[in-house]
Amino acid sequence: MVTRDRPGELGRLLGERGADVIHVPLIETTDPDDGGVALAAALGNLSEHDWLVVTSAVGAERVGDAAKQHPGVALAAVGTTTARVLADRAGRPIDVVPDRQVVVELAEALNVRLRGAHVSILVAQADRAPGTLADLLRAAGHDVTVVTAYSTQLRVPDPTLLTDIDALVLASGSAATSWVAAFGTEAPPIVVVIGPTTAQVARELGLKVSAVATDYSLAGLVDAVERQFILHPPE
Repeated sequence: MVTRDRPGELGRLLGERGADVIHVPLIETTDPDDGGVALAAALGNLSEHDWLVVTSAVGAERVGDAAKQHPGVALAAVGTTTARVLADRAGRPIDVVPDRQVVVELAEALNVRLRGAHVSILVAQADRAPGTLADLLRAAGHDVTVVTAYSTQLRVPDPTLLTDIDALVLASGSAATSWVAAFGTEAPPIVVVIGPTTAQVARELGLKVSAVATDYSLAGLVDAVERQFILHPPE
């Protein structure tokens, strides 16, 4: 079981290893509380920024048309699925996508690419997204503007969906938070997370984490899942 709301790279990679992947979205997205006024204003002034950064596929969908209209603005995305959506909407390749699909790695990849230059960056993200990315970019000396691209609300799925699930795969701390909000600490026998930050959130919430990917990427996450099934094959 993965908590993403749409089939993507994670589901594809798991399926290639022989998994039956069930998508159970725990978050539903809506317009921001202001109806998107701030986002529209920010995108209307996109030419004032050097970079546009998105941290989810939903965010990419909401800024992609503006990115297409401003080819001089460089683009960065947190992961492969987000990058693919943004590239499709913008009609051009994404300039920076980190190997490890977490915001800390995105900030590092951007700073490496910029090599000490100080630029203006617009970050479009969810209302509940932490300020980690913006803080890291500001610490590197960049002028960062954060705009809410969409709002997120908890979706509580049918608890019977937990029946016969062998493993839960969590690719973010927000996924762990949403899981506990929906189901409490009840979980499948195997819980695999993408990295130490997600593991910390999950454990603080009371989830028993079976394994943490050593390579903080979707490929590393899938490897960790496969190792768990090798060590603990389903009965």
